[in-house]
Amino acid sequence: MTAIQIESLTKVYGTVRALDGLDLTVEPGVVFGFLGPNGAGKTTAIRILTGLARPTAGRARVAGIDLAADGRALSRTIGHLPEEPAFYPWMTPLEFLDYLGRLYGIATTERKAHIRELLEQVGLYETRKRRIGGFSRGMRQRLGLGAALIHRPSVLFLDEPVSALDPAGRKDVLELIDSLRGRCTVFMSTHILADVGRICDVVGIINHGKLVVQSPREALLAQYAVPVFELEAIESESLRRWADSLRQADWVTAVSLEGETARVTVKDVAFARRELLASAVQAKLELTRYAEVKPALEDVFLQLVKEGVS
Repeated sequence: MTAIQIESLTKVYGTVRALDGLDLTVEPGVVFGFLGPNGAGKTTAIRILTGLARPTAGRARVAGIDLAADGRALSRTIGHLPEEPAFYPWMTPLEFLDYLGRLYGIATTERKAHIRELLEQVGLYETRKRRIGGFSRGMRQRLGLGAALIHRPSVLFLDEPVSALDPAGRKDVLELIDSLRGRCTVFMSTHILADVGRICDVVGIINHGKLVVQSPREALLAQYAVPVFELEAIESESLRRWADSLRQADWVTAVSLEGETARVTVKDVAFARRELLASAVQAKLELTRYAEVKPALEDVFLQLVKEGVS
């Protein structure tokens, strides 16, 4: 059984088609990165998959549950962290998670132990008795993640889960999400592509409400990543003259300069490995760095969204 199955999902708001026949399949136990530019339909899709909105057309199943048939079963099966979670400001994290645990019918002994574990995992144990009304956005985001996990869901939906966190907080939350692999399916929407590259097993990119591509992360990088080399030199004028001459080579796609750094995009990686450094040496450049740049998800994302590859 697939964790998430979407077939021809469509959502229309007046004259706007937020989703336009979206098809998507997510296997159980993976961390799935759901990407797209602003307005692509990511939040609309998550709202439908979590039962907060109804599609105009199409079908969707989450953990085997037909969204059109059984909303109550869905709420007990999934966890959801919206981009800006809301809480009762007069409660403390301890009280709020206990309240949710009671709603889900979790027994007292199990509930107390699980709440302590969650508060420690999201870094709020020391502030468990402070009023939520005084929390920063990042602290509320951490609490929202704990709340989404209170009933041990089989599918967890995260909409921009680390957007409000500082670097240390992002690291902690990403490690927690990473630890969920195999225990539940994580469906994560984010605009921080480096985070997707760090923890996601599979990536799905949508644009204009349609699926552009879905692939395991490494396969996506291998298939679509643009081969790039970077060279840094001591003297920028010599580097500029060399870059101008290099642009005429038929094995070079593009050359960009930023200060003392040249970024060279090539058609043939093997040929570039043989010729690029030799060309720089022949031009008598005093190099301080020469590197074959690791494929970046950002480059793949921009290329696919621009070209609409499917």
